[in-house]
Amino acid sequence: MDSARVIAREGSCYAVYDGFPVSEGHILIIPERHIASFRELTEDEWLSVHKLAKKLSARLLEQDKTIDGFNLGINDGKAAGQTIFHAHVHLIPRRKNDVENPRGGVRHVIPCKGCYPANTEPER
Repeated sequence: MDSARVIAREGSCYAVYDGFPVSEGHILIIPERHIASFRELTEDEWLSVHKLAKKLSARLLEQDKTIDGFNLGINDGKAAGQTIFHAHVHLIPRRKNDVENPRGGVRHVIPCKGCYPANTEPER
């Protein structure tokens, strides 16, 4: 990784702005250890991811008052859309009206699964 791109570090992880951002401020949180899947992260690496996500989301909120929320996501495996096989977590800032209907959030990765009735209780 080009160290000039690194915007923050925490423990065994670092963060960079995504080269193909979904929204302005889209950040990748990446473990230094080369692993393909989040399932291989150690507890310490997970803690570093968590700390960076909290720190960077707070920084983004402070810098950009148009941010109203975040998606935090991982593409794990080819079937899930992973194209870079070095585990990483996406921190994606969201803004009011950035999509017509944000309800369902990450559920929209599968077409037609993001929308569901607002008054429906999930089965338990």
